[in-house]
Amino acid sequence: MKPDTPSFAVHSGTPACAASLPARAGLGLKPQHFREILETAADIGFFEIHAENYMVEGGPFHHFLGLIRARYPLSLHGVGLSIGAEGPLDETHLDRLAELIERYEPQAFSEHLAWSSHGELFLNDLLPVAYDDATLTRVCEHIDRLQTRLQRRMLLENPATYVEFTCSTMDEAAFIAEIVRRTGCGLLLDVNNAYVSSINHHRDAFAYIRALPLSAVAEIHLAGFSEDIDGAGDRLLIDSHGAAVDDAVWTLYAQVLQLIGPTPTLIERDNQVPALGVLLAEARHAEHLLNGRLANPVEALA
Repeated sequence: MKPDTPSFAVHSGTPACAASLPARAGLGLKPQHFREILETAADIGFFEIHAENYMVEGGPFHHFLGLIRARYPLSLHGVGLSIGAEGPLDETHLDRLAELIERYEPQAFSEHLAWSSHGELFLNDLLPVAYDDATLTRVCEHIDRLQTRLQRRMLLENPATYVEFTCSTMDEAAFIAEIVRRTGCGLLLDVNNAYVSSINHHRDAFAYIRALPLSAVAEIHLAGFSEDIDGAGDRLLIDSHGAAVDDAVWTLYAQVLQLIGPTPTLIERDNQVPALGVLLAEARHAEHLLNGRLANPVEALA
């Protein structure tokens, strides 16, 4: 049985989101699939959107999202808040997030442990942070501000990284665990990120996951990666979201489910997006694992 998750309401005195995502598989919502989803009443647990794609007043994205949200649970995933940046959070960005949350009432909101901004400069990337006391204090202050402004518990996603800071004084899992303890936020466990980072930094992916605060996990992400060779001739994995989930990630996911039980799971595909049916097949595969129907996590997708 999955342990109880920490309560943001207990930590901060502000209300947590009452609803939660179903313990099913979900998909990232893509514009090319809008009409087919509605016309076929696609059998899927939930959809997830990138918040920044909907920070406009109106238009077709909002039109279709309104129709889809009326039928399906929704997860809102931020990619531009820059929680790890040295400067304060962008209050205008926070206001837009608050408007989206009020409009669509998603069952979950998540952001990345990363930074994208420096002063007035915004980089279209999710960059790593140093794991030290100063960064820990700053990230916790940012999460406290975010949760207070949005009046809900956020989920923090573990990063995919390619370089690490030599000045770090704690490992990534311990850093994330302390953030969860101090802020009461939840954890979005990206299994692909855990695998990518562990290969890149020569770590044991399952040992890394076991060291995380697993009782705080409220959503899981699965995605595909691309592969290259680094300057030393070693494997370099890139969190590309442009391929099917790798067999090694499916195996790691099955191990995670044995630790924490059925958990809402998103199939991410942001590049080279295939037909909806292909993604639905991956989602069904995840649901078979969620429900304990597969003895072998890398059985052929059906």
